[in-house]
Amino acid sequence: MTEKIFVFESILGNLMKDYIVEKRSVGYKFQKGASMLKRFDTLITQKGLNEKKLTKELILLWTEKSPNETNATRCGRISITRGFAQYMVRLGYQAYIYPISTITINRYSYIPYIFSENEISNIFNVCDNYQISDCSPNRHLVLPLLFRMLYGCGLRISEALNLTYEDVDLERGTLFIKNTKFDKERIVPMASSLTERCRVYREDLNLNKGSNIFLFPSPYGGHYTHSTIYKLFRVILWESGISHTGKGPRVHDLRHAFSVHCLKKWVLKGEDLTNLLPYLSTFLGHADLRGTQHYLRLTADLYPDIITKVEQSFSSLIPEVTSYEAD
Repeated sequence: MTEKIFVFESILGNLMKDYIVEKRSVGYKFQKGASMLKRFDTLITQKGLNEKKLTKELILLWTEKSPNETNATRCGRISITRGFAQYMVRLGYQAYIYPISTITINRYSYIPYIFSENEISNIFNVCDNYQISDCSPNRHLVLPLLFRMLYGCGLRISEALNLTYEDVDLERGTLFIKNTKFDKERIVPMASSLTERCRVYREDLNLNKGSNIFLFPSPYGGHYTHSTIYKLFRVILWESGISHTGKGPRVHDLRHAFSVHCLKKWVLKGEDLTNLLPYLSTFLGHADLRGTQHYLRLTADLYPDIITKVEQSFSSLIPEVTSYEAD
């Protein structure tokens, strides 16, 4: 993916550019961080800062909560600014470092919508019967495979949309997932039925072997965007008889549903979750086991008939929390 180039104009602009280079040199993509620093750069320019230092007043102005801004977004701004201020201090400049004790980000505050197996079936049925569009002639072919892949492989929407034909191994029945959220490349196996659908899909779209085109190509070039898929998803939910509010369901909830359904099956089969949980964590591309453990807690909460079995056998795996993963 091509990195967006930002032009910094304030007196701290060159320091910001050097800080971005440093972050990327040690492996961070830092695209959102660079975008955030550009906004900060604009504020600094507007305030007419004429010396290379960060005052407490300027930092407090920048980190003030905006109307309708979520705590997570604000904490992201604070975190980026803290890192830059620490960088300045390391180079010998004066900079106020926002106290870390005031930054609280709850990764698990969002309670996901877990689709029932019947709702998943309804979604697939609507996708299979999606009308052919003149402006997007392949849409009726893209949607059935895309949503089956999101649920069947537990993918993030960005991971699915970034797939190219070369990432799909029809012989082994696997997907090569790259450029992920935590830079954790992985190979994800598909069910044989999904692999066969990929094979038929390739023939229907006439995707040439060896080509590096996107698996889900947009009629306007590139691949489908997140926003387009979300708009289509809302239509699909409506036609599936599933209510949608301002808080979801989201496309990402298909990933949550996959994880919970998988854990439910393991529990009911009496599988050893101590051994299997790390596999699910790797399959999902989690940075650590914490996110996967929250799925276990959510599984127990959603299915009271198995909660006793879960807690008796695997209580040590269930974290003591009351909120759930949003990733």
